[in-house]
Amino acid sequence: MSADRIDTETAHSARIYDYILGGKDYYPVDQEAGDAMAREWPALPVHMRANRDFMNRAVRYLAEEAGIRQFLDVGTGIPTSPNIHEIARSVAPGSRVVYVDNDPLVLALSQELLSSTGEGRTAYIEADMREPATILDSPALRETLDLGEPVALAVIAIVHFMLDEHDAVGIVRRLLEPLPAGSYLAMSIGTAEFAPDEVGRVAREYAARGMPMRLRTFAEAEEFFTGLDLVEPGITQVHKWRPDGADTEAVRDEDIAMYGAVARKPS
Repeated sequence: MSADRIDTETAHSARIYDYILGGKDYYPVDQEAGDAMAREWPALPVHMRANRDFMNRAVRYLAEEAGIRQFLDVGTGIPTSPNIHEIARSVAPGSRVVYVDNDPLVLALSQELLSSTGEGRTAYIEADMREPATILDSPALRETLDLGEPVALAVIAIVHFMLDEHDAVGIVRRLLEPLPAGSYLAMSIGTAEFAPDEVGRVAREYAARGMPMRLRTFAEAEEFFTGLDLVEPGITQVHKWRPDGADTEAVRDEDIAMYGAVARKPS
């Protein structure tokens, strides 16, 4: 991959996320953006860590309790350990994972994921979620996942960057359509319902850098799960979804701006 495809002069949501989570794969423009956002809402790092922890718990639930062995992660972001393939394979070494993202830096950093080892397989598709056909028609998807068996579709912390004209609900349904009964959807969905002023200021910082956001109400979050069977406790703030007691600090509701849920596609 040519390095000149990576735009180091414009902040990128995946790199801002990496910076705030304490990663190393970002540029000065991303650090500036992250610092500006955290000044507007000091709880931003707490919020982002809670979202990441939700993803980890959801994947562990899907692998351990639901018996899922195939995962499709759309909007992967910069690889952070443990990632989905690591969590799934800690439960079932033969698990298969397809990661999807449209950022060249994510592709570059994910090359190591492509060299699958052991029983499991991992693939990476460079595609835009707003064009689901490019994901579903990808040879890498069909070669890695068996669509005759259940698949967990993970859409984590991405739909708040999809505006009304993108039809996020329709896109998620399109991605679920070819997956068989017994498949699952795991999502986290941005909201401003718990800290409207602070989260609104963060959203304005993103928009000022060319990343407009569409934050959703609880009722709007519910639309993504229409026709699916929600796993207990249903749709809730991400830190309240099956907490495992690993967090040593209490998290305040007003410090979390993300709903999360896992749901099963019925027969």
